[in-house]
Amino acid sequence: MASTEHDNSLGLLEGLATTRAIRRYTDDPITDEDLSTILYSATRAPTGSNRQGFRFVVLRDGPVATRAKALLGEAFRAGWGTKRATDGYDAGTGTLDDSPKARTARAMQHFVDHFEATPVVVLACVEVRHGGIQDGASVYPAVQNLLLAARALGYGGVLTGWHRMVEDELRQLTGIPETFAIAGTIPLGRPQGHHGPVRRRPVRELVFDDRWDNSADWAVDPVGTRFTSAGPKRSTTEDA
Repeated sequence: MASTEHDNSLGLLEGLATTRAIRRYTDDPITDEDLSTILYSATRAPTGSNRQGFRFVVLRDGPVATRAKALLGEAFRAGWGTKRATDGYDAGTGTLDDSPKARTARAMQHFVDHFEATPVVVLACVEVRHGGIQDGASVYPAVQNLLLAARALGYGGVLTGWHRMVEDELRQLTGIPETFAIAGTIPLGRPQGHHGPVRRRPVRELVFDDRWDNSADWAVDPVGTRFTSAGPKRSTTEDA
């Protein structure tokens, strides 16, 4: 049976602006029908020369999936432990329970602590042909399609890369050939929270007109847009 929480009224532009990184999931499974729709949408993405050089390994609750999730869980906890210390998540505003830094740390800790319980984990793979950004161009559009389709069906996920710490073991366990790289690990599930407008830097800080650092006067954020302080610094002119 299909999910009863599909947002059939969700428009494409709204989906683009409201698909958050979701790291906390309920125990609800993703139905076969919904998972098929999500992966179908992913495979509609463009690729270089239309070669469809991507492949998806879907880990659910089979014996290999259980072992792969356990392997990934160990890697993700180690990866977050290093990042938490290196980026100072427990210092400064991280000591304040209601600060964005502290909330992010709690969400990340929950994410890695419960990784093995993630309903679905997708390994996004790409055929290695050029060994650089050109290969990524043939898989990451499909990943974004996957996340947007999950959003439309009431699910959520996040693109991650901590699989690299155990990639050799993961490759052997799942049978991924050496001719394919694991470009990303995508946990999926029903959000414990919800999607909503994402916070980014103002569009004029990120878009230039004609040449680098030349402000694009026509690039305007919609009324009511909320921003984040993360990412590239605002220019001196705009800070003044």
